[in-house]
Amino acid sequence: METAVPKFAVNCSLLFTELPLLQRPAAARSAGFEAVEFWWPFDSALPGDAEVDAFERAVLEADVQLTGLNFAAGDMPGGDRGLVSWPQRSLEFRDNLAVTLGIGERLGCRAFNALYGNRVEGFAPQAQDELAAENLALAATAAGSFGGVVLVEPVSGAERYPLLTAADAIAVIDRVVAESGVTSIGLLADLYHLTVNGDDVSKAITTYADRIAHVQIADAPGRNQPGTGTIPIGQHLGELADAGYDGWIGLEYKPSGPTADSFGWLIDRESS
Repeated sequence: METAVPKFAVNCSLLFTELPLLQRPAAARSAGFEAVEFWWPFDSALPGDAEVDAFERAVLEADVQLTGLNFAAGDMPGGDRGLVSWPQRSLEFRDNLAVTLGIGERLGCRAFNALYGNRVEGFAPQAQDELAAENLALAATAAGSFGGVVLVEPVSGAERYPLLTAADAIAVIDRVVAESGVTSIGLLADLYHLTVNGDDVSKAITTYADRIAHVQIADAPGRNQPGTGTIPIGQHLGELADAGYDGWIGLEYKPSGPTADSFGWLIDRESS
């Protein structure tokens, strides 16, 4: 069986930050990439039509494919990590569904990251998990109506975020599937987060290969481009290909210098 060649998409929320957000898709295209992904690209969970139109136009005019989009996740620089399990902001998440999925449907994006959310004081974890299962089922049902999939992601560096390993995320996914019957939900395997959290990445890939719906990479320590740390990214990409993963690989790293100078590892990879 022929091994799939990785398809790389630029995460324009972390790369090309030297430029205004709406100029980044074109910069990615100029750098030779055919696809981009974004965290939630607006200041509000309910942006105005003009803001949405401008974002969609920037992607379309750059002639790149949008391969991943986050639902609104709160104030990420301030420490928020999603609204899915956050009782006080559950309605905000539900209101955001139509906006996010509308953008995705119009731009041909089919992968939507629903960051789970931090533990909140005053609410039992069990209550938050029940709410999260309900919200994820709603999101996955809506995304599945046009061939989309909702992603559940283990995250590092957030003390109150409860999903740390691939198994943690799979347990959530299994609960959603069991309780709602929806199947348009999968694992976002971010090799950086899994490594930093102490997960066995190779084992996670082989164990959950059929559940992985999207992949992102960065090196550790530092979350910079591949080759700056110690993660055997090439090995893991090979394991993913051997396991049958042929989807997009999101470059979700923080360049250690100008973004344009951070792609040397790709040149080295292609020449080896």
